[in-house]
Amino acid sequence: MAKGSGASVWSLIEDFDRKTLHRFIQDNIELGSTVCTDGLNSYRELNGYIHNRKVQNLRQGGEPLLPRVHLVISLLKRWLLGTLQGSASDKYLDDYLNEFVFRFNRRKSASRGKLFYRLAQQAVNAEPATYSMITNPRI
Repeated sequence: MAKGSGASVWSLIEDFDRKTLHRFIQDNIELGSTVCTDGLNSYRELNGYIHNRKVQNLRQGGEPLLPRVHLVISLLKRWLLGTLQGSASDKYLDDYLNEFVFRFNRRKSASRGKLFYRLAQQAVNAEPATYSMITNPRI
Protein backbone atom coordinates (compact mmCIF):
# COMPACT_ATOMS: atom_id res chain seq x y z
CA MET A 1 0.00 0.00 0.00
CA ALA A 2 1.28 3.46 -0.86
CA LYS A 3 2.32 5.80 1.93
CA GLY A 4 0.36 8.97 2.56
CA SER A 5 -2.98 10.15 1.33
CA GLY A 6 -3.68 10.43 -2.36
CA ALA A 7 -6.14 12.70 -4.09
CA SER A 8 -9.41 13.37 -2.34
CA VAL A 9 -12.89 13.71 -3.88
CA TRP A 10 -15.75 15.15 -1.83
CA SER A 11 -19.32 15.97 -2.67
CA LEU A 12 -22.62 16.45 -0.93
CA ILE A 13 -25.01 13.59 -1.55
CA GLU A 14 -28.74 13.47 -0.89
CA ASP A 15 -28.63 10.27 1.18
CA PHE A 16 -26.44 7.25 1.81
CA ASP A 17 -28.49 4.47 0.28
CA ARG A 18 -26.88 1.89 -2.02
CA LYS A 19 -27.89 3.54 -5.31
CA THR A 20 -26.54 6.97 -4.29
CA LEU A 21 -23.22 5.68 -2.92
CA HIS A 22 -22.59 3.34 -5.85
CA ARG A 23 -23.32 6.18 -8.32
CA PHE A 24 -20.84 8.47 -6.49
CA ILE A 25 -18.16 5.76 -6.57
CA GLN A 26 -18.75 5.01 -10.28
CA ASP A 27 -18.62 8.72 -11.15
CA ASN A 28 -15.38 9.35 -9.27
CA ILE A 29 -13.31 6.15 -9.07
CA GLU A 30 -11.86 4.21 -11.98
CA LEU A 31 -13.23 0.69 -12.46
CA GLY A 32 -10.90 -1.98 -11.07
CA SER A 33 -9.59 0.30 -8.31
CA THR A 34 -9.56 -0.69 -4.66
CA VAL A 35 -12.28 1.04 -2.66
CA CYS A 36 -11.85 1.07 1.12
CA THR A 37 -15.10 1.52 3.04
CA ASP A 38 -16.49 1.08 6.50
CA GLY A 39 -19.11 -1.53 7.40
CA LEU A 40 -22.13 0.33 6.02
CA ASN A 41 -24.34 -2.20 4.21
CA SER A 42 -25.04 0.25 1.38
CA TYR A 43 -21.51 -0.39 0.05
CA ARG A 44 -22.15 -4.12 -0.45
CA GLU A 45 -22.29 -5.59 -3.96
CA LEU A 46 -19.90 -2.96 -5.33
CA ASN A 47 -19.32 -4.52 -8.77
CA GLY A 48 -16.24 -3.70 -10.84
CA TYR A 49 -14.06 -2.72 -7.86
CA ILE A 50 -11.86 -4.45 -5.32
CA HIS A 51 -13.82 -3.76 -2.16
CA ASN A 52 -11.77 -3.53 1.04
CA ARG A 53 -14.53 -3.42 3.67
CA LYS A 54 -13.45 -2.66 7.23
CA VAL A 55 -16.05 -3.02 9.96
CA GLN A 56 -15.71 -0.59 12.87
CA ASN A 57 -15.30 -2.26 16.22
CA LEU A 58 -13.39 -1.66 19.41
CA ARG A 59 -9.81 -2.15 18.34
CA GLN A 60 -6.97 -2.75 20.76
CA GLY A 61 -4.84 0.22 21.65
CA GLY A 62 -7.34 2.72 20.26
CA GLU A 63 -5.96 2.25 16.73
CA PRO A 64 -8.19 4.13 14.24
CA LEU A 65 -9.90 2.00 11.60
CA LEU A 66 -9.35 4.31 8.61
CA PRO A 67 -6.56 6.61 9.82
CA ARG A 68 -6.15 8.62 6.60
CA VAL A 69 -9.88 9.30 6.43
CA HIS A 70 -9.84 10.52 10.03
CA LEU A 71 -6.81 12.70 9.28
CA VAL A 72 -8.42 14.37 6.25
CA ILE A 73 -11.68 14.96 8.13
CA SER A 74 -9.80 16.54 11.04
CA LEU A 75 -7.91 18.77 8.55
CA LEU A 76 -11.24 19.83 7.03
CA LYS A 77 -12.66 20.66 10.46
CA ARG A 78 -9.56 22.66 11.38
CA TRP A 79 -9.63 24.50 8.03
CA LEU A 80 -13.35 25.36 8.40
CA LEU A 81 -12.88 26.61 11.97
CA GLY A 82 -9.74 28.57 11.13
CA THR A 83 -10.80 30.06 7.80
CA LEU A 84 -14.49 30.60 8.42
CA GLN A 85 -14.28 31.16 12.19
CA GLY A 86 -17.15 28.73 12.80
CA SER A 87 -19.58 30.59 10.53
CA ALA A 88 -19.85 27.99 7.75
CA SER A 89 -23.27 28.09 6.11
CA ASP A 90 -25.03 24.91 4.96
CA LYS A 91 -26.01 26.81 1.83
CA TYR A 92 -22.38 27.00 0.69
CA LEU A 93 -21.08 23.70 2.10
CA ASP A 94 -20.48 22.21 -1.36
CA ASP A 95 -18.40 25.29 -2.29
CA TYR A 96 -16.37 25.00 0.92
CA LEU A 97 -15.72 21.32 0.19
CA ASN A 98 -14.62 22.14 -3.36
CA GLU A 99 -12.11 24.70 -2.10
CA PHE A 100 -10.78 22.34 0.57
CA VAL A 101 -10.35 19.52 -1.98
CA PHE A 102 -8.62 21.92 -4.40
CA ARG A 103 -6.14 22.92 -1.69
CA PHE A 104 -5.71 19.39 -0.29
CA ASN A 105 -5.03 17.79 -3.67
CA ARG A 106 -2.39 20.42 -4.49
CA ARG A 107 -0.66 20.52 -1.11
CA LYS A 108 2.48 18.81 -2.43
CA SER A 109 2.47 20.28 -5.92
CA ALA A 110 5.97 20.88 -7.28
CA SER A 111 4.78 24.05 -8.97
CA ARG A 112 2.67 25.76 -6.32
CA GLY A 113 3.35 29.09 -8.00
CA LYS A 114 1.14 27.95 -10.86
CA LEU A 115 -1.96 27.59 -8.64
CA PHE A 116 -3.37 30.97 -9.69
CA TYR A 117 -2.48 30.26 -13.32
CA ARG A 118 -4.32 26.89 -13.19
CA LEU A 119 -7.32 28.48 -11.48
CA ALA A 120 -7.47 31.17 -14.17
CA GLN A 121 -7.19 28.46 -16.85
CA GLN A 122 -10.12 26.56 -15.32
CA ALA A 123 -12.18 29.75 -15.12
CA VAL A 124 -11.62 30.47 -18.81
CA ASN A 125 -12.46 26.90 -19.84
CA ALA A 126 -15.64 26.70 -17.73
CA GLU A 127 -19.07 27.56 -19.09
CA PRO A 128 -20.11 31.14 -18.28
CA ALA A 129 -22.35 31.64 -15.25
CA THR A 130 -25.62 33.42 -15.83
CA TYR A 131 -27.03 36.02 -13.45
CA SER A 132 -29.70 33.51 -12.44
CA MET A 133 -27.06 30.87 -11.60
CA ILE A 134 -25.18 33.35 -9.40
CA THR A 135 -28.20 34.76 -7.56
CA ASN A 136 -30.01 31.39 -7.11
CA PRO A 137 -27.27 28.78 -6.73
CA ARG A 138 -28.26 25.10 -6.41
CA ILE A 139 -31.93 25.60 -5.67
